Amino acid sequence: MEDIDSVKSDIITIVNDRQQVTYNELLKYASATGVDEKTLKRGLKELETASAIASRRSGGLLTYYVLQAEEQLRRITIVEDDKNINKLMALSVGKGFDITQIYDGNEALQKIKYEKPDLVILDLMLPGADGLQICQTIKKNENLKDTIVIIVSAMDATSNRFKGIKYGADYYIRKPFDPAELRSLVTIFLKKKGKKFDPLIDLPNEDKISDALEKAISEDNSEYEIGRMRVDGLAEFAGSFGTDSGITILRLVSQLIQDHVLESGNKTFVGFLNGDDFVIAGIKQDISKIVKDITNEFNAVLPFIYQSEGYKPIELGIEDTYGADMPKLALLYSPIKKDYLMEKRTEILKNKDQDDVGSYTYDELRHMLGGDELDITITRDNNGVRLSIGKTGDESEIKD
Repeated sequence: MEDIDSVKSDIITIVNDRQQVTYNELLKYASATGVDEKTLKRGLKELETASAIASRRSGGLLTYYVLQAEEQLRRITIVEDDKNINKLMALSVGKGFDITQIYDGNEALQKIKYEKPDLVILDLMLPGADGLQICQTIKKNENLKDTIVIIVSAMDATSNRFKGIKYGADYYIRKPFDPAELRSLVTIFLKKKGKKFDPLIDLPNEDKISDALEKAISEDNSEYEIGRMRVDGLAEFAGSFGTDSGITILRLVSQLIQDHVLESGNKTFVGFLNGDDFVIAGIKQDISKIVKDITNEFNAVLPFIYQSEGYKPIELGIEDTYGADMPKLALLYSPIKKDYLMEKRTEILKNKDQDDVGSYTYDELRHMLGGDELDITITRDNNGVRLSIGKTGDESEIKD
């Protein structure tokens, strides 16, 4: 068995090389090198305590990130009128930050403009300016637009989550919040080494999706399922209202999925295919409930989405509808049959080396999961997340 310092050194090397590593991947390293799980967990805990790494549950996986050393303290502003909750937020964030606590919305606007914090934690219901006004003001200000905004609210998330994301909020947490979740989000947003953390792009990538697909093929349990959840109509929506509106919808769906997976006990896997669809894998009964809950919540927020783009409902007496020219959005979930997966996988493997079995590109994954027709492509560049319509990335038809 290796000593704890060697284990910690190996962990840092692995996470640093890959930028983000799941606990299961680290467990494989431990098994291959004779490190017992207890020692691995001790090493991970000591590294987190030393702020060398941070972890977060995302898409059903516990993922670790390497943190960068900071020469100066990052500044955080907490805007929450309840003094006890404000204090709990400050305690949750922990040491290693310069924290300012504010209890009034108008005061927050003034101080944020002057102090230019790196991250703001916002309640929505505040005396003076509300949280949405503050978020919108921050993201519209050229000197503040890169400030991370995390909304933490007990208000009905049906419309407020969407509005917060549309106004530029980087994440939305519902109260009562988990202090550990808030702490991990803040730490990873501010200290993650490498590319800026993004909760959409940093969902499990093609390697993790490949693992889920292989498991679905080899799984003997007939109750295990893998499928795609697609935002139908997103290309038309983004083409009509611009790429920012399209990304807002993807961020909304991503956070809905992550919330409901978390609520279900984190046993269900979720990955992002860098388009208009997500991969979901797990026990059929769990997936069925998650899909139902997400779809219901998404349908409830659709009127607010349409109204935000200038469409008003036509009263029909029975239900509200919209004009025929309104690009329609819908969430569609399609389970993938095992026979279909195996057939498509066989086609892919004809052109791959034996060593690459179980490791697939996004294009190969889409082929196996029935998503060859790519309407939306998501990439990351120096300016952040970028959305293109079509495989060619031709945006000539897209409004800015």
